[in-house]
Amino acid sequence: MTAMTAGDWALLMTAATAAGWVDAVVGGGGLILLPALFLVAPQLTPQVALATNKLTAICGTGAAVLTFARRIPLRWSLLGPAALVAAVAAAAGAAAVSLIDREVFIPIVMVVLVAVAVFVTTRPKLGAGGTRRPSTLRLITVVITAAAVIGFYDGILGPGTGTFFIIVFAAMLGSEFVTSAAMAKVLNFGSNLGALVLFAVGGHVWWTLGAALAVCNVAGSVLGSRMALARGAGFVRVVLLVVVIAMVIRLGIEQFG
Repeated sequence: MTAMTAGDWALLMTAATAAGWVDAVVGGGGLILLPALFLVAPQLTPQVALATNKLTAICGTGAAVLTFARRIPLRWSLLGPAALVAAVAAAAGAAAVSLIDREVFIPIVMVVLVAVAVFVTTRPKLGAGGTRRPSTLRLITVVITAAAVIGFYDGILGPGTGTFFIIVFAAMLGSEFVTSAAMAKVLNFGSNLGALVLFAVGGHVWWTLGAALAVCNVAGSVLGSRMALARGAGFVRVVLLVVVIAMVIRLGIEQFG
């Protein structure tokens, strides 16, 4: 696609590592890697940048799933099918990108993110766990609905997909933040896969760059998931708020700057 200097590689590798760390803890790693891609290769089309980011992200997300799964019991009989739903929804979202007016859509996402920040700040017990377990019907309904709706969003736009999953699981199911993060990674893997397949069919993936950055992304993801497991819900809560605020600022600059 384009020749890159050693400095370009250093920037992208650092961004990929940081993105993997953030994605593993609360989601939102695309806000780090995508701007770095456009900075190094401004001639990239949005489709190529998004597709390459998906290739990198899915490797890190897979590593995070494996790391979390070793320590946290996950209900695979539900999360597996839900990940498939997220994959289909994300592919549909990616196919519908051209039909969405981003000038209208991005401000809506910003409002939702601000609401998320206020909600998390004013609910100190959110994500602490210890609440009564939800019924099976509620669990299935929330997880499958989140997979479809947030998965579709991941295909259309993407930033904060993992964050939205975590908030939904913590608020609607009473899950502890670390457990919510582990569940989110499974569904996020599915949504990444769905969007990636569609982008690949369209020939938009920069495979060599994406694969190289995936190594750094996996390293950051493993580190992030281990820190989340070690430090618990309080740590995830703080990182989540920081990332949500950063997402609002980044989207605001993109939309109005």
